[in-house]
Amino acid sequence: MATFHFDLGDLPPETESLRTEVREFLQEELGDFGPVRRAGSWGGFDRAFSKKVGARGWIGMTWPKQYGGHERSALERYVVLEEMLAAGAPVSAHWIADRQSGPLLLRFGTEEQRQRFLSRITRGELTFAIGMSEPDSGSDLASIRTRAARVDGGYRVNGTKVWTSNAHRSDYMIALFRTATDPANRHAGLTQFLVDLRSPGLTIRPIVDLTGEHHFNMVMLEDVFVPADMLVGSEGSGWMQVSAELAFERSGPERYLSSIALLLELIREVAPEPSERAAVAIGRLVAHLVTLRQMSISVAGMLHAGQNPNLEAAVVKDLGTTFEQEISEVVHGLLGLEPSVDHGTELQQVLGSVMERAPSFSLRGGTREILRGIIARGLGLR
Repeated sequence: MATFHFDLGDLPPETESLRTEVREFLQEELGDFGPVRRAGSWGGFDRAFSKKVGARGWIGMTWPKQYGGHERSALERYVVLEEMLAAGAPVSAHWIADRQSGPLLLRFGTEEQRQRFLSRITRGELTFAIGMSEPDSGSDLASIRTRAARVDGGYRVNGTKVWTSNAHRSDYMIALFRTATDPANRHAGLTQFLVDLRSPGLTIRPIVDLTGEHHFNMVMLEDVFVPADMLVGSEGSGWMQVSAELAFERSGPERYLSSIALLLELIREVAPEPSERAAVAIGRLVAHLVTLRQMSISVAGMLHAGQNPNLEAAVVKDLGTTFEQEISEVVHGLLGLEPSVDHGTELQQVLGSVMERAPSFSLRGGTREILRGIIARGLGLR
């Protein structure tokens, strides 16, 4: 039976100078950002900021230099990401490309695709969306129906993708389509493609969330032509490739820092005269934060060593999103504070922002139920 493997440790001393460099950069770039704006770090879309990050060499940090990367360690990348999220930096314009799309192309893309896309990603010039989910599919990714049929020179695609974050602002979408059907194996016949989001026949419709914001989209493809050279990997290998792609997003500091702005505001609020109840609550949250950070660093170390910690990454994601959702409940219960989105104190507004977004924390990157199924399977329990 498999077991969890987390080696306790810390980031190497040489990363501290990088941490200082990143903090100084963020202090200069985000100096006038208030707590409410910082609370939206994940959703903050700023191409100009992303280009500045790219110019500092902080996108594609671990990638080969021949593709515009910098051949730095996964642990150095971890430090940059941790500082960006802790500061509430607007990372959304380069986030997906750096975390998922680029590594996917490095692993499965053609040499032509790597040469065409990767260096532009590292400069912060390209933004990517993810085309996995579909209407009526829920968490059952193997049930997707968008079909890519072979035609002269490529594929003709028909179907719909949903929950495609920032598709309306992105340049490309890496999408999963069905190229064949095998009733005996639903995972077979799935293939990934690079889709130009300006393609004729492609329509992007907004999905406005409960906060009134537009970052989700529905992408409809009607006889959209995708050239053969935009196929990623090999036809029929999409399920394996998607599984690898999802592993990239399940264990980093983004899995426990989504609500960090709210925790910081809580500490500022009670610090002058903390009650025993407040001290216990904050101590408990910080202990959880430190533990999750140790687990996440352990996974980063395994990735740095070339290992495949899919099981541990799923555990970090499940525990991390539970922690992120808990913070708003603790603040509300501790202070009896009513959340707000457009008035009141900064703490009220940060609380309102986090409470509106918190339900999504356990959905992105795989629902809690899916993750626990992965963990149970990895432990030999199902």
